[in-house]
Amino acid sequence: MDLKFISGGVCASKNFLANGIHCGIRKDKNKKDLALIFSEIPAHSAAVYTKNLVKGAPLIVTKEHIKINNGISQGIICNSGNANTCNADGIEIAEAMANLAANELNITPENILIGSTGVIGQKLNIEPIKNNIHELVKNLNHSPEASDSAARAIMTTDTQKKEIAAEFEINNKICHIGGIAKGSGMIHPNMATMLVFLTSDVNISSECLQKALSNCVDSTFNMISIDGDTSTNDMAVILANGSAQNNLIDSDNDEFKIFCSALNTILTKLSRMIAADGEGATKLLECRIFNASDLNTARICAKSVICSSLFKAAMFGADANWGRVLCALGYSGADIDVNKINVEFESNAGKIKVCENGAGLDFSEETAKKILNENEIIININSNSGNYTATAWGCDLTYDYVKINGSYRS
Repeated sequence: MDLKFISGGVCASKNFLANGIHCGIRKDKNKKDLALIFSEIPAHSAAVYTKNLVKGAPLIVTKEHIKINNGISQGIICNSGNANTCNADGIEIAEAMANLAANELNITPENILIGSTGVIGQKLNIEPIKNNIHELVKNLNHSPEASDSAARAIMTTDTQKKEIAAEFEINNKICHIGGIAKGSGMIHPNMATMLVFLTSDVNISSECLQKALSNCVDSTFNMISIDGDTSTNDMAVILANGSAQNNLIDSDNDEFKIFCSALNTILTKLSRMIAADGEGATKLLECRIFNASDLNTARICAKSVICSSLFKAAMFGADANWGRVLCALGYSGADIDVNKINVEFESNAGKIKVCENGAGLDFSEETAKKILNENEIIININSNSGNYTATAWGCDLTYDYVKINGSYRS
């Protein structure tokens, strides 16, 4: 499959519009806090949600709307600055957001899906949204700037916007997938680890769309960890409106595989962006497991290394403390033979093997520090036990992580 990255984000897909504004939820008037994505024609939809038992009201309402409307949706509205979670009136406020957007767009509320991010347990005032919904809808457009504004409106502690789009072919038709995401803290494998909103003009059934999203999430978003916390409002949503006019994908055929490959590429890129922008992070960590006995073992091992606070701290200090890698593998719960493990650190500055068959090797600490001082570090782990691979992403653990989360509500 030939895939080309392009500009436009969620507006790269045909007949999708977006906008993002500051409506007054956040104190800082320079920060946007309300986003809207809209398909001009009804779209098939799919979503995956956090496994946290404490779920934000927007997730509950979104799930119900998708069910009521048989997988058909047209819009996604999302606010930042307040997560609308653990509030007695949470469902009421989430429904009100859908109603306000639907009234302006002249569609039914069940066609609207809702997202929310920010402080947990703080009541969300609907008035700022009510007073500015007309402006939000009025200025919806197809431009790359529109996607940019929506991407910025869903950010919280993110330091960088997360936006991507690509085009590819199905049935000789040019197709697109675009996405925006937010995620910097409270991120840990267990679906979906953050907010992600995706658009596509591919003609695909809701059932196949759900299958594609769920499968791709397992190897991408569920392989990220920033701090070990699984948030309450995390979800990934995709709308596909069929504007590319390819033959309907309603089975696990070759066209479905092309779509899945494109979607997986998009989600992998977003996963790396999220991991690199972890709260206080200075380095992106990528752990690659090779030759594992099975896929589940490979994934467990990769995530265990990425989740290790001790290892993350070592990477912050550019300390080639490979023993922390083996330690994380040892308590991962995976059935592995530690006497077969090889470990190698890699970056743009080169690569260095530090462990072979579970035992340390003589290596240059000076060379290792040079490699680990780069802003992207790869940890290559060869299990020498099979043919399965997996990759997980994370970041280093820094002083600034504590500073950020010590004053999050301020």
